[in-house]
Amino acid sequence: MLSPYFRYLLMLSALTMVGPLAIDSYLPSFAAIRADLHTTDVLMQQTLSLFLYAFAGMMLFYGTLADAFGRRRVILVSLVLYIAGSLGGALSTGIESLLVFRVLQGLGAGGGAVVGRAIVRDLYRGAEAQRMMSHMTMVFGLAPAIAPILGGWLQVHLGWRSVFWFATLFGALMFALCWKGLPETLPPEERQPFLPSVIVRQYVECTLHLRFMLLVVVLALSFAGFSLYIGSASHFIMDILHLPETAFGWMFIPLVTGLIGGSAIASRLAHRISRPRMVVMAFGIMAIAGSFNLAYNLLAAPHVTVPWAVLPLLIYSFGLSFLTPAVTMTAMDYFPRNQGLASSLQSFVQMVVFASMAGFVVPLLFDSSIKLAWGMVGAGTASLCCYLIFAALRRRQT
Repeated sequence: MLSPYFRYLLMLSALTMVGPLAIDSYLPSFAAIRADLHTTDVLMQQTLSLFLYAFAGMMLFYGTLADAFGRRRVILVSLVLYIAGSLGGALSTGIESLLVFRVLQGLGAGGGAVVGRAIVRDLYRGAEAQRMMSHMTMVFGLAPAIAPILGGWLQVHLGWRSVFWFATLFGALMFALCWKGLPETLPPEERQPFLPSVIVRQYVECTLHLRFMLLVVVLALSFAGFSLYIGSASHFIMDILHLPETAFGWMFIPLVTGLIGGSAIASRLAHRISRPRMVVMAFGIMAIAGSFNLAYNLLAAPHVTVPWAVLPLLIYSFGLSFLTPAVTMTAMDYFPRNQGLASSLQSFVQMVVFASMAGFVVPLLFDSSIKLAWGMVGAGTASLCCYLIFAALRRRQT
């Protein structure tokens, strides 16, 4: 019999995997979908960016809805939307319908991630909450490793539609598990009234809170250095490294290994090392990754090879896993009575940056490993600058 901690850990981690599975599992099918639906590279890239914009947009509301109507109900509704979008994607006969259903899939995919963070704060406090977040990041990290490998094999043996059928079945399984095993963690007396004017005022309050927003941007920009490679995965694997559809593990396994390894260590250090020190360690590790990545590509491009081309991704994601729980918990501490709203805004900004990278920046960089390396360095440097501003403001206040 699992303890309540591990039961919640597995359930919430599985919910956070819904989005990454929808993002990563169909990446090996880009070329096949483009050929089957007679479309272009630019429109195929929009199946990712539009999904991410929808994903981000609903994240802005999921936390508020969960604060008003409870956690369980919102998660169940989000899974229904996700199932409908996945089913529609599997049955699409043209790029237009696929784009529509990718938007619907994106609208439903973010509920588990946003509301899951709020559930953690309902149940745990302080270092225990940070430990749970680290463990969730570690388990959640399996999705980006499994999804593209599974998607590649599904593509090779069953075709691209099977990827969307798999997403449909996974969504249905999560709905059944949550319906049966996920209790409500926000009592009615602690819920916030669903008043649009109040909600707008609360979002404005969060947005105008400079230190909170700086931390949100810190996480979004550091994640951008990671997501840059996810958005360009199809081109990076097949065009730059010249590997087949079944070889996406060469990129995603290092990314996930870094996330899981870093999260495992970060969870053990949560009770011993302060959050600011954890952040300093994270930026140091990410700086090593960015420097190595740029140096290797300047020397070796265009003949980059595995494992050297993907080793910096492992190191960068290792540092990112130190940064994420420390920055997330520090930011949410500013709004203890609106955890869902604060979590929504964090997720919204992070995904808008990801979507913008996928839709506008990735097409400018995906043809060159050197450009991608510069992108990682630029994202990490911008994130560090924002954190230094935050630290200066905090010192001035104290």
